[in-house]
Amino acid sequence: MRALLLTLLVGCAANAVPIEDYPCPDGGTQLTYESFGARFLEDNCNRCHSGDEGHRHGAPESFHFDTLDDVHRHAARIFVRAATTNVTMPPGPEDPAPEAREQLAEWLACGAP
Repeated sequence: MRALLLTLLVGCAANAVPIEDYPCPDGGTQLTYESFGARFLEDNCNRCHSGDEGHRHGAPESFHFDTLDDVHRHAARIFVRAATTNVTMPPGPEDPAPEAREQLAEWLACGAP
């Protein structure tokens, strides 16, 4: 069962929209780390991707999103896994709303200010 899930996740990621194909809107974004990014990451990512958490639920140690610098380092990967129509992360039934994924895409495409 685990192998099947992994195969499905990899297959979905293969069709992912890359950050390079999602331009920052003309005029930039009003979304900032303080107004959007920190909360999105806390609500959807840092259960597994926080360096301070004891149990990472299988998330690789090298992928933690505790700071804005961490996000900048992993922005392209976060984008292909969780932004816009890329939905392989977070796993589980409590996915972010499509509108939140679009905001994540905009925020990351604009450099995650």
